[in-house]
Amino acid sequence: IFFMNILTMKLLLLSAAFGLSAAFAPVIDTKLHHGKTHLQEATTNVESTDSPASAAAVAPAKGGFCNGWVGGEGPEPMPFTTSTSVNWDPAGFSERSPEWLPWYREAELKHCRVAMLASLGFVAPEIFRIPGEQFTVGAIPRVIDAHDALPDSMIQIFGWISFVEACTFGALANMNEFDRQPGDFGFDPLGLYPDDPAKQREMQLKELKNGRLAMVSIGGMVVGSAISGHGFPY
Repeated sequence: IFFMNILTMKLLLLSAAFGLSAAFAPVIDTKLHHGKTHLQEATTNVESTDSPASAAAVAPAKGGFCNGWVGGEGPEPMPFTTSTSVNWDPAGFSERSPEWLPWYREAELKHCRVAMLASLGFVAPEIFRIPGEQFTVGAIPRVIDAHDALPDSMIQIFGWISFVEACTFGALANMNEFDRQPGDFGFDPLGLYPDDPAKQREMQLKELKNGRLAMVSIGGMVVGSAISGHGFPY
């Protein structure tokens, strides 16, 4: 919440951010069709093809690492170890609590999306500000100071974030009923999510990798700005 509160662009940037998030947040169509989802149909069609190799590349592996979801492909080298990022789970969460895997992935995707929006919101006010004396560079020279300098704006932003969060309670409560994929809220207003299963997994992986990078980057930007006292590039 702290990182999102840094956005000095109030509801204007928050509203625009929802559209931007669709570029990173692919949605899986889970509407039922004759007793199965479209994703299950696509997976079944791929598995029935004449090419087992292509089917294995597209369809999630049942019982595989983290239920076969994207994110464990690698093979980036990991620091302080000789292993790579393939199926990287040093704490063993996927083995110790497999029933919590949907919740883990849901939480990771939510943090990814918040971090991507926060990274945009932290840099954008360095380039332009919305009209209003209280939002000028003279009033708030550093974006990181907006949190304390604009308490009324922070309350308004917090209220809208709480509203959006409350809208997800129903989906979260029903997550373990397996009628939807983690992170799927049926939100794709621009229609960016492809129909091809291979392209779907590719976009899911892009979202996850961009989100993981954003989680690291927003922390680095905030710490750098707080320590150096400078704006972008901190």
